[in-house]
Amino acid sequence: MVHRVAIIGAGSWGTALSAMLAKKGIEVKLWVREKEICEQIEKARENIKYLPGVLIPSNVFPTQSVEEALKGAELTVLAVPSQYIRGMARQIAPFVPSGHVVVNVAKGLEMDTFLRLSQVVEQEVPAARIAVLSGPSHAEEVGRDIPTAVVCASYRKEDAEFVQDVFMGPKFRVYTNPDVIGVEMGGALKNIIALAAGISDGLGFGDNSKAALITRGIAEISRLGQAMGAHPLTFAGLAGIGDLVVTCTSMHSRNRRAGILIGQGRPLDEVLDSIGMVVEGVTTCKAAYQLAKKHGVSMPITEQLYHVLFEGKDPKEAVTELMLRSKTHEIEEVVSSMDIKW
Repeated sequence: MVHRVAIIGAGSWGTALSAMLAKKGIEVKLWVREKEICEQIEKARENIKYLPGVLIPSNVFPTQSVEEALKGAELTVLAVPSQYIRGMARQIAPFVPSGHVVVNVAKGLEMDTFLRLSQVVEQEVPAARIAVLSGPSHAEEVGRDIPTAVVCASYRKEDAEFVQDVFMGPKFRVYTNPDVIGVEMGGALKNIIALAAGISDGLGFGDNSKAALITRGIAEISRLGQAMGAHPLTFAGLAGIGDLVVTCTSMHSRNRRAGILIGQGRPLDEVLDSIGMVVEGVTTCKAAYQLAKKHGVSMPITEQLYHVLFEGKDPKEAVTELMLRSKTHEIEEVVSSMDIKW
C-alpha cells in the first residue's frame, strides 16, 4: 500500500489525479508553479484556473518546493506540458532515489529532439524507473469521478503493475501494456488528428467527415508508431483508438476546440491565447511531420495540418488535397505486411 505520492504539475490533469488519489486515502504532495494557485488550493481547496468546480481533498498538500514535494514520496507523477518535461525532470533528478518509479502523464513529443517523453525523462533522471499513463481521460471528468479507463506502460512488468495498483479504483480502471512506444505515440499523435477534427467542425462539415478523419487518422498514427517500433495492436486499444475518439469528439478537448477556431478563420496565435492552456497538438504536429519524413511514412492528415498551422494554407484547400490524393487501397499496409495477394 502506497501512502505518499508526489505530483509535479497542478494543471487540470495533475489536479484531477491529486484529487482522485487523495480520495483513496493517499497523501499527495502537489507541486504548483504559480504562487496564487498554490495559495488558492491550500485555502479554498479548488484550482479555479485549471479545474474549477472540483473539490480538492484536505490530504492534498500544495507546495512550490520540488524538494518538499518529493520528500518521502513512494511514487512520482510528472504532469507538466510536454515541452516542459526536460526542464522539470532535471529539477526533480537530485531528489529521486535509485529505483524510484516516475510516471509521466503528459502526451506529446519533444520539439527539438523528436524524442518520446519517457526518453527525455530517462536522460534527465537516470536513477528512476519510468512508466507512462495514457488513454481517454479528460481531467474534467476524472475530477468529478466519472468512470474512466486508462493504460499504464513500462518496460518492467512489475513497475506497470505497481502503478496500476496505486491508481486503480472503482471509478478509474487501469490496464497494463508492455508497449511503451505504442502507448506514448498513440497519446501524442491523437492530438494532431483532434486538431484536424476540430477544423472540420469549424468549417461546418459533418459526422461523415469526422468519421473519416478518425479512421484514417488511426491508420497514419499506427504507420508512424510501427515504424518507430510500436506493436500495431496497441493502436486498437485505449491509448490508440480510445484516446483518439474522445479527443476528436469532446468539447473538453483543447485540441478540438483550437481546431474549431482555426476552421472558423482565426489566426493560430489568437487561438492559442483564447484557449488559455497548452494545446499539445500544435508542437506535436511539427515533430510528427519531421518524424514522418525521417521514417519515410505517409501521414497525409498530419502533412496538411502542418501546412495549415505553420505555412498559412487555407483549410478548405487542405481538405480538397486530402480528398483528391492518388487512389489507394484502404488496408494496403495490412495486406502488404500479411503477404496477401489482391
